[in-house]
Amino acid sequence: MTSAPAIGFEYRPSRRFALGLALAALLSGLAVALCALPLWLKLSLLMAVSLTTVAAIRRIISSPVAAAGWSADNGWLLHMHSHEDVPATLASFRVLGSWVLLRLCTPEHGIHGLLLAPDNSDADIRRRLRMRLATLQPAEAVPRL
Repeated sequence: MTSAPAIGFEYRPSRRFALGLALAALLSGLAVALCALPLWLKLSLLMAVSLTTVAAIRRIISSPVAAAGWSADNGWLLHMHSHEDVPATLASFRVLGSWVLLRLCTPEHGIHGLLLAPDNSDADIRRRLRMRLATLQPAEAVPRL
């Protein structure tokens, strides 16, 4: 049996996911505004929702990863925006329909979550990733988050 070909892709954060996160925060803010809590508690909860949403979206949008590659021998390499190539290991993964979520761990930069969605990656790349991820043994990457 031949080995699986290498998979490489450029990465940019999913704007659709960030928009969905903002919409969820807006709906939770609306729920807080319509509940029967005292005004001071409503305002503090709305502030907490707003600040955590802004922090989460900022963290998602400012991903330091510019590209990623999965070699035929199961080694991962991340190309950062700082133009350095960093070896990584697959910490975990999750396939959610046509979306693929990868958690890659690097010794120098910690854990990076890469969400490959229809708006930020090619359908063929996601299909090839799903096929290779399905062949992994449970000890190679824990499929949980």
